[in-house]
Amino acid sequence: MSAPAEDQPDVVILGGGHNALTAAAYLAKAGLGVVLLERLEHVGGAAVSARAFDGVDARLSRYSYLVSLLPRTIIDDLGLGIRLARRRYSSYTPVPGDAEGRGLLVDRRDAEVTRASFADIDAASDGDAYAALGDDLARVAEALWPSVTGPLPTRSEARAALGDDALWDAVFERPIGELIEQRFSSDLVRGVVATDALIGTFAGLHDASLDQNRCFVYHVIGGGTGDWDVPIGGMGAVTGELERVAREVGADIRTGSEVVSVSPDGEVRYRRGDTEHVVTAARILSGVAPHVLDRLLGAADAPPAVGADRPEGAQVKVNLLLKRLPRLKDAGVAPEAAFGGTFHINETASRLEAARAAAAEGRIPNPLPAEIYCHTLADPSILGRPLAESGAHTLTVFGLHVPDRIVRDLDDPAAHDAVRTQLQDAVLASLNSVLGEPIEPLLMVDAHGHPCIETKTTRDIEDALGMPGGNIFHGPLSWPFAEDDELLDTPARRWGVATAHERILLCGSGARRGGAVSGLGGHNAAMAVLEEVGR
Repeated sequence: MSAPAEDQPDVVILGGGHNALTAAAYLAKAGLGVVLLERLEHVGGAAVSARAFDGVDARLSRYSYLVSLLPRTIIDDLGLGIRLARRRYSSYTPVPGDAEGRGLLVDRRDAEVTRASFADIDAASDGDAYAALGDDLARVAEALWPSVTGPLPTRSEARAALGDDALWDAVFERPIGELIEQRFSSDLVRGVVATDALIGTFAGLHDASLDQNRCFVYHVIGGGTGDWDVPIGGMGAVTGELERVAREVGADIRTGSEVVSVSPDGEVRYRRGDTEHVVTAARILSGVAPHVLDRLLGAADAPPAVGADRPEGAQVKVNLLLKRLPRLKDAGVAPEAAFGGTFHINETASRLEAARAAAAEGRIPNPLPAEIYCHTLADPSILGRPLAESGAHTLTVFGLHVPDRIVRDLDDPAAHDAVRTQLQDAVLASLNSVLGEPIEPLLMVDAHGHPCIETKTTRDIEDALGMPGGNIFHGPLSWPFAEDDELLDTPARRWGVATAHERILLCGSGARRGGAVSGLGGHNAAMAVLEEVGR
């Protein structure tokens, strides 16, 4: 069944992720008519909380899990009741295969503890270099962060803002692996620094593409400090606030509405139930991946592109609920400290490179490099009171260098299930290799007696959230500045949200300066629209 055009708002927004909700809130608050269309029965996209285990009172941040790039400006502009917790510890990294179970603990509040830990793993000189790099990256953040909520600076303007040509060249012109190898001698310390360049990006440290450098920059500039914060109440609390504000200021949010086609003249067709609807607007903001938008602009039944034209994610995510935190091989480090920041597993530089080489050949890396985040140490509110008081904790494991090609062609669900199980086993084996006890007996069980563990492949992410190839950034990341010869003659181009079609703007993670939970894609698209209409 189909219906004629039923309404003509000023703006139609495709998708209901955190960026789309940000754009909706800004535009509706400015008095524009806004219709937001979301395929699922709820908004939030990847930034949601869910009870992942039947009968267990725990609301996990199932996909996105930390807040890194959300500017205070957006929180204040929209009056969002979002609370973020800053973690004391930066990271803990066990030395793989070390008989004594030694590890590197980086304590943000106690420089002496950190210095002693570097010395304990025979990397005392790298401790000084690590502190010096932190100072340098703080200057990069201070130079770039203020610009992310404004029109794009040019490359020359960004370089001048930093005011250090040698540092600029090391971070923005040369592969980041060169800087890491020049400054650090320890394989483990090199790996700790390198992970910020590789998370979700299937790249090598010396790739000429500099994809790894762009990933690195976004990981170290957030908030002007590079800190990644824990959302109190879980990630769903962030999008819940954005939805609340958007609805209160008048945005028309329509869930269960699957967009089937988009035209450059502003017409959007979507299906709700058994009925097809049409809505036309002066501006269309796309919160879906650019790859998906291209398909919607073609034909509703066009098959997804494959090969080089298709984005590729490169991670596996495992959520666990434990009776308690596991003991470490090093009895001198409390689990609360080790898991209080990012817990790196088998992420030395050499093991990261070996894992990438294995995955490029279609093999699951062994050992699989991964890192862990424990939400409940910073925010136990995501657990019901009895569960929290019992000592239970959540762990989120993010496995690196697991590209979508490993599962992409598995059309048989049973074959995908088998590979998912292999990946889960690889993650647990990697984790057990650095713990003082196996993790499996510590897993809680759900109402059916099943262990509380779930594993999400890139295929699972694409099926659930529509992110092509399970790419968590919606595609390749871009620099947070324009090239000097780039044409910035329209608001959409100046704000980094332009597409090939004048009436269609990007407002999701695929926009310039998009990626991560930031709201920047939505904010900047809204600013471009408001500039166009003179508000």
